Amino acid sequence: MVAGISLVATLGAAGLTAAPTASAAPQAAPAPGPLVRAISAPAADAPDVDVTKVQAHLTELNAIASRNGGTRKSSGQGYRDSVAYVKNKLQAAGYTVTEQPCTSGCATGAGPNLIAEWPQGDTAKVYMFGSHLDSVAAGPGINDNGSGSAALLETALTLAEHHPAMAARVRFGWWTDEEQGLNGSDFYVNSLSSAERTRIKAYYNFDMIASTNGGYFINHLTSAAAQPMKAYWDSLGLQPEENTEGAGRSDDYSFEQAGIPTSGYAMGASARKTAAQAAKWGGTANRAYDSCYHQSCDTTSNINSTGLNRSVDGIASTLWKLAVTDSTPANDFSLSASPAGGTVDPGTSATTTIATATTSGSAQTVQLSASGAPAGVTVSFSPGSVTSGNSSTMTVATAAGTAPGSYPLTVTGTGSVTHTATYTLTVRGTGSCSGQQLLTNGGFETGTSPWTGDTGAIGSHAGQSAHSGSRFAWLGGYGYSATDSIAQTVTVPAGCAKATLTYWLHIDTDETDRVAYDTFKVKAGSTTLTTLSNTDAASGYVQRTLDLTPYIGQRIALTFTATEDSGLQTSFVLDDAALQVN
Repeated sequence: MVAGISLVATLGAAGLTAAPTASAAPQAAPAPGPLVRAISAPAADAPDVDVTKVQAHLTELNAIASRNGGTRKSSGQGYRDSVAYVKNKLQAAGYTVTEQPCTSGCATGAGPNLIAEWPQGDTAKVYMFGSHLDSVAAGPGINDNGSGSAALLETALTLAEHHPAMAARVRFGWWTDEEQGLNGSDFYVNSLSSAERTRIKAYYNFDMIASTNGGYFINHLTSAAAQPMKAYWDSLGLQPEENTEGAGRSDDYSFEQAGIPTSGYAMGASARKTAAQAAKWGGTANRAYDSCYHQSCDTTSNINSTGLNRSVDGIASTLWKLAVTDSTPANDFSLSASPAGGTVDPGTSATTTIATATTSGSAQTVQLSASGAPAGVTVSFSPGSVTSGNSSTMTVATAAGTAPGSYPLTVTGTGSVTHTATYTLTVRGTGSCSGQQLLTNGGFETGTSPWTGDTGAIGSHAGQSAHSGSRFAWLGGYGYSATDSIAQTVTVPAGCAKATLTYWLHIDTDETDRVAYDTFKVKAGSTTLTTLSNTDAASGYVQRTLDLTPYIGQRIALTFTATEDSGLQTSFVLDDAALQVN
């Protein structure tokens, strides 16, 4: 939990319904205080999450800190090793896992956010569960916040193990740089489009859920979002209270500010337990909930296993009630083509990515085909069938005698159901060249497609500004060894006399030597067209021009790559790229 003044922000959570009384009491040694009653769990309820497995994750996080100077601070190797540990577990379990570099607003050298999504359920309805993975510099951060991070990791692994039918998507987030001011979660929320924010129906935060003298606190206790969490702790007779100490001090606040309903569990930080709370929950009155808060003694010895068990089972109960369904939904998928069209000269070809996604039920095999091709045009897929959630490359090849014109092709995906997408092929006249700009979304204003690579660099980031519009690609800027690269594949049409690539680049550096420590390269295919560096830094954007005439009649991948060494940061901020032919 980040230190600072508490900010109270209460938002409604319309659309979430109260959950019925939750399932079985956790299996753990009782904490001081009143005994809790056991409740038999219906078969459809969440499984018990094994708290010993959560504690095993905490032991590893503690060991990681010990190997890295006793800390897992966001800018250190201890944090990056923590990310790698969590990521490897999730990938092995079948999650879609993404590292999101925090390219603005975070401390210098801060590691990435880690996002994991279970690839089943309705993509229009997402429930998100998050915790910060970093510690303060003074200690290993095992309660703050290894407890929340480990509980979410084991909840995610339990979901994968049981593999239930999903009514909604479940997404997990492990945040960087929380201890420096909620910076990682702020960056994530600000990177979401309005549509992506709307899809997140509620966010649940878990920060310090195993405090040794803790209480049982819930964020926004009376909100609709909180009801599944409250129902579980109510079923244990815990009589939870509002988390006033933590209001505005953890990552849920980033989501609240964006209008997303939030809740979460906490067991308290440096505030003192009252006599009434000690009578209700046990423990010591007039003593801090966590006497090792932000100190070197926040190790695996600073964990209340009973509280941790009650918290992780409440997390699983909430997830199951919101996102799991008793009935098996029908298997269904979506189908799309990106880009949705292409222009070629006779005798050349174009490619597009045919993407599928599982929208409900389980993944299925999708057979791909195309219709509507005119004489002289052939369409092929590699591969010819995919498991929903995967992609295929569609190649549209034209013969030298293909008649000029515009041809809508229908791409069909056939599984247990059938879906179609449209791809429009435009064939120019033989030897002709219509002057045009070939790059798509060169100003980055319409999301990330069709750019590939480290597309998390694309967005509207605090700390840098666009050349025009509001979005740009911020490559580099970390201050440690890192590489960012984005690419787009284009066909430079035959019959043209000139092809010119232009782009605007702002190079901003903390390097002071006139030595090329950090570089920016532009490539066509495997050929480097130009190399710039920190020595080319300027106070604003500079337009750069490259001659691509030698590539007329070819299909090439244009790649922009920034590479930093382990020293001071250099940011290469790219905007308004264009490839003009005439």
